[in-house]
Amino acid sequence: MADKRWISETLFEPIGLRTSYAVKRVLYETETEHQHLVLFENKFFGKMLMLDGATQITARDEYVYQEMMSHVPLFAHGRAKDVLIVGGGDCGIAEEVLKHTSVKHLTQVEIDAAVVEFSKEHFPEFTTPVFADQRFECIIDDGAKYVAETDRRFDVIIVDSTDPQGPGAVLFTKRFYAGCKRCLKKGGVLVTQNGVPFFQADELIGSIGHFRSLFADGSCYVAAVPTYVGGLMAMGFASDDPRLRRSSVRTIAERYRKAGEFTTRYWTPALHVGAFALPRFIAELADGKPAGR
Repeated sequence: MADKRWISETLFEPIGLRTSYAVKRVLYETETEHQHLVLFENKFFGKMLMLDGATQITARDEYVYQEMMSHVPLFAHGRAKDVLIVGGGDCGIAEEVLKHTSVKHLTQVEIDAAVVEFSKEHFPEFTTPVFADQRFECIIDDGAKYVAETDRRFDVIIVDSTDPQGPGAVLFTKRFYAGCKRCLKKGGVLVTQNGVPFFQADELIGSIGHFRSLFADGSCYVAAVPTYVGGLMAMGFASDDPRLRRSSVRTIAERYRKAGEFTTRYWTPALHVGAFALPRFIAELADGKPAGR
């Protein structure tokens, strides 16, 4: 009998940590033009997608990341009509964004066409409703190039990037964030994937430092995603309107009611507000202080 295959997340190998998952079966594996992609089944987490050795999405806990990356900026803004997603080829965040009836147009810019085509086959639960929605537009392009050059303007920009390696590295630079700022409407919101601060402190310090040099307000909020190893995950939040991350539960609940109170599994109005209450060590990182020992 052949030995069981294990697939490892290698993102944190430089600090001596590797997380491995037993494989029931490999559904798809390829080397795209931009990255190594593998989709496999695990007994507990179900379908799991890894890009360049970093877990992107699992069937078991995808709702946490996708709901927090979409509903927090949209309800914080309160009246978003035009939304941009940079990355997000699996369309999970796009599906959540399109639950907001206020959104009139959603543009998704994904650098890797292979990820989109792969997702149409393997994640139809996300892609089928998204591509059937006339408000959705998918563009295959470099997201950094797009925000630097487009004439379009957006109320909310969501950066659903990989970690700062390979094609995702440019999406953590000041130049990219400046491009996002130039194509945000007045009072717009930028939200970014900023990793797990316990292990990726420099990533958070760098991004929020750039935010605060470009925007009137830059901080983050947190969510607990089981497969993103290392505790709470941070989502960067930037805007020229500091009031947007300080809304009351009552305000957010009223916006949710007007949106139709669609079903969520993680996000709630109270959690929305509470997510901005940061553990001290994360708040200190957001303020540019190196991680303590």
